[in-house]
Amino acid sequence: MNAATTSSENQRADQSEATSESKAKPKRWWIRQLLAFFLFVAAGIVLIGAVGFAQRSGWFQAPSSGILMGPSTTNKSDAIHTCPMHPQIRQPGPGKCPICGMALVPASAGSDANVDELAVNIEPTARRLANIETAEVKGETVVSTIETIGEIAIDESRMSTIPSYINGRIEELFADYTGVKVTKGDHLAVVYSPELYSAQVEYLESRKAISSTTPPSLQAVRQAQEKLAANSRQRLVELGLNEEQIKTLEETGEAKSRLTIYSTVGGTVIEKMAMEGKYVKAGEPIYRIADLSTVWLMLELYPEDASRIRFGQRVDAVLPSLPGEVFEGRVAFIDPVVNEKQRTVGVRVEFMNEDGRLRPGDYATAKIYLPIGQQGEVYDADLANKWISPMHPQIIRDESGECPICGMDLVPTEHYGYSDTPVEQPESLNVPRSAVLMAGNHSVVYVETDPGRFEIRPVTLGPLLKDKAVILSGLKQNEKVATAGNFLIDSQMQLAGKPSLIDPTRAIIAQRERKTPLEFENIDVQSVAGEVGETLSQLYNAYFAIQKLLANDKKPDEKNAQTLHKRAVELAAIADFSDEVREQFEVIAKHSEHLHHMSLEKARLEAFRPISHAVVNLAAHVRSDAAKQEFSHMFCPMVKGGGGDWLQANNELKNPYWGSQMLTCGEFVQELPTIGAVADEVQEDPSVESDK
Repeated sequence: MNAATTSSENQRADQSEATSESKAKPKRWWIRQLLAFFLFVAAGIVLIGAVGFAQRSGWFQAPSSGILMGPSTTNKSDAIHTCPMHPQIRQPGPGKCPICGMALVPASAGSDANVDELAVNIEPTARRLANIETAEVKGETVVSTIETIGEIAIDESRMSTIPSYINGRIEELFADYTGVKVTKGDHLAVVYSPELYSAQVEYLESRKAISSTTPPSLQAVRQAQEKLAANSRQRLVELGLNEEQIKTLEETGEAKSRLTIYSTVGGTVIEKMAMEGKYVKAGEPIYRIADLSTVWLMLELYPEDASRIRFGQRVDAVLPSLPGEVFEGRVAFIDPVVNEKQRTVGVRVEFMNEDGRLRPGDYATAKIYLPIGQQGEVYDADLANKWISPMHPQIIRDESGECPICGMDLVPTEHYGYSDTPVEQPESLNVPRSAVLMAGNHSVVYVETDPGRFEIRPVTLGPLLKDKAVILSGLKQNEKVATAGNFLIDSQMQLAGKPSLIDPTRAIIAQRERKTPLEFENIDVQSVAGEVGETLSQLYNAYFAIQKLLANDKKPDEKNAQTLHKRAVELAAIADFSDEVREQFEVIAKHSEHLHHMSLEKARLEAFRPISHAVVNLAAHVRSDAAKQEFSHMFCPMVKGGGGDWLQANNELKNPYWGSQMLTCGEFVQELPTIGAVADEVQEDPSVESDK
């Protein structure tokens, strides 16, 4: 019993221990899971902190956001640097700009967005991926072609109807089918008419009455008989008898009840409107005849196309029924009204058709060639100093005369807008049509000014052709424009916050700023003597003093500002100067009166700039007779708002618009002499190396 009891107690102890162990196991598992989770979170926090520290320390940088901007540069000493004012300057490592002297900055993708406001730089690899293609801006003669389809029609001005002149019955028709050709005077029909017979008898009787009247008869009776005979004869004419038939009647004295109708025109019978035996009334048509030696081509053009053509314009036509042949015609009429339903303008083109190969009802493909200039003017050397028929433009003569078709007087072609002398068609700037991006009233192109640099350029469009676009302003000949991939370039401009097709306002404003020096058609300096010449010298000296102060970052002083103003007022009142010269004095007087009260920046841009433009213009026209020093015309393209011209008494360039910021930024333009005309080719002063 004791052994059994002990064994039973041991079993209970083992079961109790197993139960306690099974309860403790889930607790340990949860502890391990929670510990692993907290360790994972802690490791993530440490990793994020390490990445942030590495970015702040510059160990690595985030990639550029633009797909075309190329890889970003690092802060290594050999990275490409550029000038904030002259982005075309790019060199490895830091330094100073060779143009303006400013410190260079790293040319990274991020800095590019701020440095180059109007362009993006695209690396060669990105360029290949974007499939960017370019083409040159060409200056050449441009011909616009309008292609359309029309129908050959009968010339309505050469179509006639042959009617019956009397009431009667048609006994015979000589032209008994449509399409038969007739000539003027041919027999066409015979009409039986009792009315005609009675009219002939009346005329014969009136003639007999006159001949039987004796001389002693009253004069009044004889006059009445003669008047009756004249009226009877006129009635025969109105009934259709011609002079030859009336003469035969008078000679034979035999009245006839049948009238032969003759053709009054030559041509082709296009419609037979009566049959033999039919009773007709006076005026009822028997035949319709058309002269097909000229035909019309009826076209329907859009109003914008119709507005570009004029009377006499050459048109070429090709017919499917006559392949390989080209027929030349000229515009005879342009409808002055737009068709309300079709919104088109009707145009008629006249073609000569002596051989009858152009058949009314046939279709033709027409090509209208429009040699155009920049503004869309039409040039046609074949019509210069010629005479043309106002009804038939195919009739063109070297001298005045009559139209052989309609008999109207020929008129000079200049009456229709053509030149009276041969005009050479001017060249027009044009680019491939795909180079132009348009949205609403905005039109832009992207110009590759330097390899990989694409600059937005707002343009003014002329006529748009099938594969070309005429450019009125915004581009220069031989510049390269993007013709493929330009939408990707534009999207990159948008991502960088730069002017783009959607809003090119800043680019338009920048384009309006003059970035080139003042130019003169001719420079011929006149000498001014006496007190007036001395006053003029004082004006120049006051200007040069102000120019030096601004170059030294000093505001203009009151003494020189007042001297400049007073001398300008005095000189503007002298009538001996030309209107152009006095206008420059007035500009100087207007902007110099309060020059010394302005801030430095305002004095430079709002007052000194227009004064400088006027002074440069004056130096190209007038100088004192005592002047011995030539003046130097300088220019800085980096002046805000453009127009950075100024004048110096020497050739040591000192920029008054920027002062110490960019003292030597600019270029020498030309020397202005003390008297006489400047040389045709002005050599650049070798001592000025600011832009080298």
